[in-house]
Amino acid sequence: MFGRLGVWTWAFDENPWPVVRDAVTEIEELGYGTVWFGEGAGRDAPTQAGLLLSATSRLVVAPGIANIYRRPAAAMAQAERTLSEAYPGRFVLGLGVGAKAMTGDRWRPPIGAMTDYLTAMDEARLTGPAPAAPPRRVLAALGPRMLRLAADRTAGAHPYLLPVEHTAYARELMGPDAVLAVHQSVVLEPDRTRARELARSSVAGWLAHSDMVPSRWRMVREVTGFTDEDRDGGGSDRLVDAMVAAGDVDTIARRVADQFAAGANHVCLGVATGSPTPALGLRELRELAGISAV
Repeated sequence: MFGRLGVWTWAFDENPWPVVRDAVTEIEELGYGTVWFGEGAGRDAPTQAGLLLSATSRLVVAPGIANIYRRPAAAMAQAERTLSEAYPGRFVLGLGVGAKAMTGDRWRPPIGAMTDYLTAMDEARLTGPAPAAPPRRVLAALGPRMLRLAADRTAGAHPYLLPVEHTAYARELMGPDAVLAVHQSVVLEPDRTRARELARSSVAGWLAHSDMVPSRWRMVREVTGFTDEDRDGGGSDRLVDAMVAAGDVDTIARRVADQFAAGANHVCLGVATGSPTPALGLRELRELAGISAV
């Protein structure tokens, strides 16, 4: 579905479309199978997906994720159907509930909200041309209930910013057939001290505000044995190393291999550069493209 190795980025929204177009064209030429992008306050997910699909010819495009509170289920189903029909086999819809702090009084318990949303999408009355094959979806899933829902109601799960131990946990829980497309944060820097500094800066904000998505920190603790003390000072060395593959190309290749060994079907690389705003990371992606044969 996705190929072995993909790219995950927040940086598209930081750049004008001509820059994004050139970047995604190069990502495809480098041999990555899928490009994933986050949805914030920039371009909305279906529109950005359509732009990326139009600029490429083989690359799979997947929002990682489209927030279910941003648009009605029927509207999401329309966009999914349209893109899947126009670009056969190249669009995968990633769905998630996002953070409660960013949703306000519309927030509902995640499992019920996602279950109802999927049902409403399936039951939407659509008249546009149907795609040649049923549209494919994955869920942003961290905990056991959402992982099971992902396996039962969609193609699988797309966990974000979690260690290898969570991949093994998710694979055991979901069984052998579900897709497990995992995000892996990376810092490409041969100097080990500098690499860890950059890695720590890339996760320090999340650790400081881990209460925004408490399920992520709960899962990290459960599957690794880390304690709250590991969050101090921007994260202990052991925690930073578990969350981010930081080092030279061989170091990152080993982490990707570990993710596959733990049960991932697909690994998407999220390049952390130390920039105060998300960067495209094309230099790093050029160097890392060779590990796609791992």
